[in-house]
Amino acid sequence: MSEDEHARRGIDLDKPNAARVYDYILGGQLNYAVDRMFAEQVLAAQPNARERARLNRQWLRRAIRFGMDHGIRQFLDIGSGMPTVGHVHEVAQAVDPRARVVYVDNEPVAVAHSEIVLEDNDNAAMVHADAEFPDDVLEHDVTEMMLDLDQPVMVVMALFVHFIPDERNPAGLIAAYRDALAPGSHLALTHLTNDFAVLSDPRVAETMRSTQNHIYPRSRDEVLALFDGFELVEPGLTTSANWRPDRLAAVVDPEEDGLYAGVGIKPAS
Repeated sequence: MSEDEHARRGIDLDKPNAARVYDYILGGQLNYAVDRMFAEQVLAAQPNARERARLNRQWLRRAIRFGMDHGIRQFLDIGSGMPTVGHVHEVAQAVDPRARVVYVDNEPVAVAHSEIVLEDNDNAAMVHADAEFPDDVLEHDVTEMMLDLDQPVMVVMALFVHFIPDERNPAGLIAAYRDALAPGSHLALTHLTNDFAVLSDPRVAETMRSTQNHIYPRSRDEVLALFDGFELVEPGLTTSANWRPDRLAAVVDPEEDGLYAGVGIKPAS
């Protein structure tokens, strides 16, 4: 892609971008030198960052399968990043090819690649929008075409809300999506925390703030408050690896995880 094309798409190559850094850490190819250099700095300071990314992706698969098992056939993935292997549409459509998935991101590389990946998939699509403006997402032509909001939807916010500072009211943002959803809809969320040793060093957050995307780790009580209006399913809010693990051997010491994870269901009014 030429420099002019980068500029046209609004791609800033002067700073690393969280979606592209995450793609690199997961072993993807949709990243640039600035992202790789920064990712290597993160990995040097936090050698288990790649493991945390892997745990989050594994949690995502389990959460999607949980939704499918409970009748969900529509998914809205907020801040989706790159739709790499094992992303929402692959997991859901492996169970039911008719499952519909809308990805939402405002990062130009993520959007451009998603459009290519999903080009031949009639039941999955990408929306280029800022997810902090729910009306722009929910009233987008693509969303309205793909999803029936009168029927239950799983809203996925995996590693998204910790990019939103308190002054921008993340709980209010989630409530706006919740209020637009039908009863029986699910919220599946993971969030970085500094409750545990793996992220207790404040230098980790400070390092991430040198990217285009600052992070704001939150405590368990703060993350729990984000599920207001949803009923958490068992085992409640726990660390990502310990949320309905596929096997007992998968259980990971919370001190080594660094992510809270949960799924809530909107009750009937």
